[in-house]
Amino acid sequence: MHFLKYSSFLLLFLLAQGLWAQKDSTRLEVDSTLYAGRAHILVDEDTVFTLYSSINGYSATDRASLANRHLDEIMSAAEFYPDSFSVQLVNENVVQINYRGGLVHYITSEDAAWYEEQNLVRLAENYRQELSLKCNAYVTGVDLKNLLIQIGLALLVIFVSGFVIRYVNRLFKFLAVRVERLKGVYLKGISFRNYEFITEERLTQVVLVVLNILRIFFLLFLLYLTLPILFSIFPWTEGLANTLINYIVSPITKVIRAIIGYIPNLFTILVIYFVIHYLTKGVRFLAREIQEGKLHLNNFYPDWAVPTARIVNFLLYAFMLVLIWPYLPGSDSAVFKGVSVFLGLLISLGSSSAISNIVAGLVITYMRPYKLGDRVKIAETYGDIIEKNLLVTRVKTIKNEIITVPNSQVLASASINFSQSSDRSDGLVVHSTVTIGYDVPWRKVHKMLIEAACQTPFIEEIPKPFVLQTSLDDFYVSYQINAYTNAPERQAKIYSDLHALIQDIFARNGVEIMSPHYRAHRDGPDTTPTETNGK
Repeated sequence: MHFLKYSSFLLLFLLAQGLWAQKDSTRLEVDSTLYAGRAHILVDEDTVFTLYSSINGYSATDRASLANRHLDEIMSAAEFYPDSFSVQLVNENVVQINYRGGLVHYITSEDAAWYEEQNLVRLAENYRQELSLKCNAYVTGVDLKNLLIQIGLALLVIFVSGFVIRYVNRLFKFLAVRVERLKGVYLKGISFRNYEFITEERLTQVVLVVLNILRIFFLLFLLYLTLPILFSIFPWTEGLANTLINYIVSPITKVIRAIIGYIPNLFTILVIYFVIHYLTKGVRFLAREIQEGKLHLNNFYPDWAVPTARIVNFLLYAFMLVLIWPYLPGSDSAVFKGVSVFLGLLISLGSSSAISNIVAGLVITYMRPYKLGDRVKIAETYGDIIEKNLLVTRVKTIKNEIITVPNSQVLASASINFSQSSDRSDGLVVHSTVTIGYDVPWRKVHKMLIEAACQTPFIEEIPKPFVLQTSLDDFYVSYQINAYTNAPERQAKIYSDLHALIQDIFARNGVEIMSPHYRAHRDGPDTTPTETNGK
């Protein structure tokens, strides 16, 4: 009911405007079907003049079509001046009909030959008067029959529009009910592992909101489509209808033309992408073959394969971006270039440390100072390598601490790889120093130290442990025991067991271990007592 009431107001407005507004020109037609060589100039479907001859290659039909187009523009103007038609004699065979100094069309003596009035100038004057009267009547007059037909069409459009709106609302209400029924059946929420992103209730509400937005959008589109149809029915609002239609058609046309015009560039981008894509796949395939040992290259280590493939693929994608960039829409605009420069500046200023770590990571990759699982010492960090990438190296200490070391720091400091030492030679040499007084024979000390080393777990028998006398000090001699092991990851345990055995063997042999500033002056035994069984 509300819709019909508003529609009635709209019709009254259109009728009131139609009674006083200037009437727009109707579509003038050229009737060239009566017989060849004749064409009519029409005003409101009434023949004002008939043309018969051709001028400068323009047939009578072409001349009449141009004349009707000029008259259509004249009567469609905001203001019409019926007395502004004039006759101008071009030569004895041609007369020109003008409106406010502008050409409407020509009349030739051949055209005048078909009329009773043979004088060309008088015929043109009579035609001018009739044309002025016809056009004035057409612009100022209102045809009641046509107006009633237009009103009927408008009512039909309103009825159809109301019918569609009513059943669109019913359709969306039906869909809303169906959505409520599907809750818990198909609308079960969205979850990942143990976390639920959207519950059933929330997902149902989201779907209902989307349906409501679609309903409102569709109704607004239907209303926007109905208004131009209504306006196009009445001649005095036809221009407004064309304007409303152009608001939709013009952007859509521009978008479609832009898409069609962009198709060649799109094909170019696709060709470049697929070529680079398959090149990168080939690089990754070669890297896997080298890493797995199926392909051997001189002076190229298998652990270089994956990092090198990543670098090559990065350069290929960067090259692809350089090739594709000119084909991107808007890439030559000032805004696009300004945003690109701004992003590049942000990345340059905000990632200097990250870039230095990346460069250091690349250098470390090809230096090969360590690999995953190696026991290393980097600066003051001691442990096993558990991860290495372009930015950081992670070390797990013997206390199960995870220490992250930036690659720039790794490159700037000295690092020791205990695992590579055991891999490339007879094993890693573990060593420890004790100080013994001059009263103990050095051969006896050598024998005890080698005995302690040989009894230590994870010490290799071959090569045999050996002792170095590193210094002769004032009160003691420094003896360094050296032994080989192939278990660098057990260094802490090896040193602990070695020191314990040295203490036991030296005590059993009655030899006291001196420290640099230790001198024994005490009551009791002269030597360190031997460990007894619980006594």
